[in-house]
Amino acid sequence: MPRSPTTTDAFNAIAEQRRRDIIHQLAGKECSVNDLAESLGVAQPQISKHLRVLREVNLVTVRQEGKHRWYSLNATQLKPVFDWVQTFERFWDHQLANIKAVAEAKAAEQKKTRKQKEG
Repeated sequence: MPRSPTTTDAFNAIAEQRRRDIIHQLAGKECSVNDLAESLGVAQPQISKHLRVLREVNLVTVRQEGKHRWYSLNATQLKPVFDWVQTFERFWDHQLANIKAVAEAKAAEQKKTRKQKEG
């Protein structure tokens, strides 16, 4: 059965909060489906469904060991997401600089007002 268009790339795969939770868990260590289900409080079939989507876009890899499958993050596949987000860095740097300037001006004005009241 073909996958829906919403699971064709990393952007769409990480649009689902539960998948981002799984990625977060796998960022620190490899886990089994049961490990993920327990730590996230989600039923095993749901975790398996999300892992399948993440595997299809190569965000996670699986290693078979006996009866267990161990999943780990393939973080290099998040690079396109990182690159896209980074294009907005200049915008946010500018916005934060503006916020800082406004806050500093307001603080200076309040300090001046206090001195005038005291003096």
